[in-house]
Amino acid sequence: MLLFDFSNDDQQATRHGDAKGRYDLGLIVAAMLLASLGVVMVASSSIAVADGQHIGAFYFLYRHLVFLALGLVAALVMTRIELAWLERNALPLLLCGTVLLLLVFVPFIGVRVNGARRWIRFGIIGFQSVEAVKILLVVYMASYLVRHREGLQTKLLGVVKPLGIAAIFAGLLLAQPDFGSATLLMAVTLGMVWLGGARLRNLTLLGACALPVLAALAMSQDYRVKRLTSFLDPWADPFKDGFQLTQALIAIGRGEWFGVGLGASVQKLFYLPEAHTDFILAVLAEELGLAGIVVVLALFAWLVGRGFVIGVRAVEQNRHFAGYCAFGVSLMLALQALVSIGVNLGVLPTKGLTLPLISSGGSSVMMTCAAIGLLVRVSYEVTRADNAMMQLVNERRAREVVA
Repeated sequence: MLLFDFSNDDQQATRHGDAKGRYDLGLIVAAMLLASLGVVMVASSSIAVADGQHIGAFYFLYRHLVFLALGLVAALVMTRIELAWLERNALPLLLCGTVLLLLVFVPFIGVRVNGARRWIRFGIIGFQSVEAVKILLVVYMASYLVRHREGLQTKLLGVVKPLGIAAIFAGLLLAQPDFGSATLLMAVTLGMVWLGGARLRNLTLLGACALPVLAALAMSQDYRVKRLTSFLDPWADPFKDGFQLTQALIAIGRGEWFGVGLGASVQKLFYLPEAHTDFILAVLAEELGLAGIVVVLALFAWLVGRGFVIGVRAVEQNRHFAGYCAFGVSLMLALQALVSIGVNLGVLPTKGLTLPLISSGGSSVMMTCAAIGLLVRVSYEVTRADNAMMQLVNERRAREVVA
C-alpha cells in the first residue's frame, strides 16, 4: 500500500464523497474465531456449574450468547460512528464514565457482589461500570494526546495531567474495590502516553515517585497481600489461599500436549472455582492441551498486532486521534489477555480479569465487542483516507494530461 503525506491535502481528500473504506478482514476474523472458541468453552465449562445451581444446564451458555449478540450490535454501532464525532465529544463521554463509576456507590442502584460494589442495576438490567469506562478513557486520552502533543513530548507537566486523570478513575475503582481494573487503566494510560511521544526520562521519574504509593496500596489490605504472595507458592496452602491456582495448575497439567478431549475436563466439576469466567483458560488447557493454549495466544497476537498496524498506519497519515484510539484498544486487549493468561498459568497474582471474548460474562463481553468495533472503525477510516487520496492524485494527473 502506498504511503501519502496528508499534511497539505488531508481535508480536500477526505471531502471526496465517493471514497469508501474497508473493514480490516484479518481483525474481524481473529475476533470471530476467539468469540467462537469462547462459546464452545463457556458451554463446556459451565454445564456442571449451572446444573449444580439447578438453573438449567445451558443457562450460562444462553446468557453468554445473548450478551455476545448485544456485543455484536454494540460493535456494529461503533463501526458507524465517525471518529471525528468521538474526538469532539471526548470530554462529555469521559464525564459520562465518571457518572457510571459514581453510581455504584448510590444506594439501590449500586450492587455489592462478593464484597465489592462494581455493578449498577436498573430493574432487571445489571452493568459493570468499569467495562464502559475502559473505552471512554481510551477515547479521551486519544483526544488529549492530540490536543496537547507538544506539551506531552517536552514537559513533565504534560505527562502528569493525563496520568492524574487516570489516577482519579483508579481511585474510584480502588474504593469499590477493584485493584485489577485500576491497575489495567493506569497501565493502558501509561502505554498511550509513551506511544504519544512522552520522554522516557519523565515517565521513569513519575514511575519512581508512584512506586511507593502503589506498594502501599497493594499492602493496605490483607486479601491483596495474600493474592500477591500466594501465587509464588500456592502449594504451601493448597486448600485456602492457593486453592484456585493449584486447581488451575492441576487442570493445565492434565491437558499435556493435546488435552483430554473437549468436554472431558474433571477440574470443572466443582473443583476449579470460576471455571467459566476467570479460570476458563485452565479448562481449555485441560481439554485442548498445550495446542489449545498456543492457538489462543496466536489469535490474540494476531488481533493485537493488526490493531497496532492499523494505529501506525493512521499516525503515518497524520490521523493521530485514530492512531491513538487503535493503540489504546490494542493495549487494553493485550494487557487484559496477558494478565488473565498469566493468572491461569500461575506467573501472575490472582486478579478478577476475564479473558476477552472467551470468558463468560455480560458487560465484559459487550464492551470488548464495542472496543473491537472502534478498532474496526479506525481501519475503515484509514483505508477510506487512502482511497480518497488516491482519487485526488488520479484527478490531478487527469487534469495535467488534459492541460
